[in-house]
Formats: sequence, C-alpha cells, structure tokens
Amino acid sequence: EVQLVESGGGSVQAGGSLRLSCVASGDTDSSVCMVWFRQRSGSDREGFASIYVANGATYHHAAVEGRFTISQDRAKNTFYLQMNNLRPDDTAMYYCAVDDRPRDYCYLISSHYRYWGQGTQVTVSS
Repeated sequence: EVQLVESGGGSVQAGGSLRLSCVASGDTDSSVCMVWFRQRSGSDREGFASIYVANGATYHHAAVEGRFTISQDRAKNTFYLQMNNLRPDDTAMYYCAVDDRPRDYCYLISSHYRYWGQGTQVTVSS
C-alpha cells in the first residue's frame, strides 16, 4: 500500500507559477505509474500528466504541454508538477495518484489508479 500527500497549491494570478509536490510513503518501491489529475468544479476528474516510475518516461496532455512539467525524485519518494503560465481554466483541485500493477503504459484513466492523495486546490485569477 502507498500513501500520498500533496502540497503546494494556492492562489495565483494568471501567468504565475506553482510547484505541486506529492510525497509517497509505504510500499513505494512497488509504484509503476504516477499520474496528476485535476477536477474542475462540476466536471469529472481528468488526468493530464504521467510518469513511468522505473524509467522516468513522461507524458503531458496537449492542454498542459509546454506549461506543466511532471518529474520525480526517487530518492525522496516525491513527485512534482511544475506549473508555469497558469490560466484561469487551470483552476481545479489537483490530485496525485499511483498504481503498482504491472503495465507498459500509464493511461490517464482514474480507475487505473488505486492510491490517491487528498488533493490540493489551485486557483488562478485573471
């Protein structure tokens, strides 16, 4: 089992930056994929960035590519999301999620991930 704790959310103006952290504890060596999800008010949770833990391969959805960067520090059991040039439509609750089941690709599907953090709110004002 893996426990996840996010931090780093807050309120910023459009064009600003934030860095989210997701600290993992427990059976962290078993982690295969880690994904950042977000949930806007009234919308479903959507995945937008993933990292394959073993080799560090990343994917960013077109909606965030070039502005957001997912990364990891395996020595610290921590995942990061650097968010630059934030826009009002980035306002959402942000969640990190991890799964330990073997797979070749980290799909951005919430049902594929069994360990979740509690979320951290990001609010971007215009």
